[in-house]
Amino acid sequence: MHIHFLDPYHPTASPIQTLDGRVKLVLTLVFILTTSLTPVAAWPVYILLFAAVLSTEIMSGLGVLYILKRAMWAIPFVLAALPMIFTLGKTVLYSMPLGTWTLVIHAEGLARFVSMALKSWLSVQAAILLASSTPFPDLLQAMRAVGIPRLLVGMFGLMWRYMFVLVDEALRLVHARSARSGQSLGKGTKPGGSAFWRARVTGGMAGNLFLRAFERSDRIHVAMLSRGYDGELRLLPLQSINQGSMRALLAGLILLGLLLSLGILFWG
Repeated sequence: MHIHFLDPYHPTASPIQTLDGRVKLVLTLVFILTTSLTPVAAWPVYILLFAAVLSTEIMSGLGVLYILKRAMWAIPFVLAALPMIFTLGKTVLYSMPLGTWTLVIHAEGLARFVSMALKSWLSVQAAILLASSTPFPDLLQAMRAVGIPRLLVGMFGLMWRYMFVLVDEALRLVHARSARSGQSLGKGTKPGGSAFWRARVTGGMAGNLFLRAFERSDRIHVAMLSRGYDGELRLLPLQSINQGSMRALLAGLILLGLLLSLGILFWG
């Protein structure tokens, strides 16, 4: 069974799709590194980085809203850094009494928090763009080409493939429960017991899913060993990078280097 909603790859007829996977992986990693190293409160550089990733999203044909909506998943993780607004810095922007306490917002902490949020948001956009425009086997080949250890690449590949197996087992359990469940004929009534009963049933299904997934993973491993698996992913030989992809790589590296130099020169 192909669980299509798990696969982020969306094939489109665009220049980004035709780029070599190694080029896209290197440019994405360099973009994330450049974004992370950009000094705090370098707002013009952040705007230029956003313009760069936004233009790439437009050229990819995936749709800007498609990537922006998925990049919002980074917001809950960024909120963990919210206390730095009240703890870092000396310049007071706003203070509000809360009983015996006084809530103080510092300018330095606010600038650092907003910078961190923008960096995370831009980096997640770049990662989503890479995953949505590159087939996963090409990403594995690109990882091996840039020197990532084969053990890590093998772990990534097996983790990705086993995710589909896990979802397939979960769907089997859901279908089996639906086939054995009754339907309520009365309006406004629901089949089943109390909330505690439903929680117990859900916990039992989760435990059953773990056991079934563990047993199936063991069968898959034995089948892989019987077919000669030795820990190395067997991939087709990589072709040389074409001139168009090489020019895109050089242009991207030069642009990101200039943006990082600009940020360090004026805001570092």
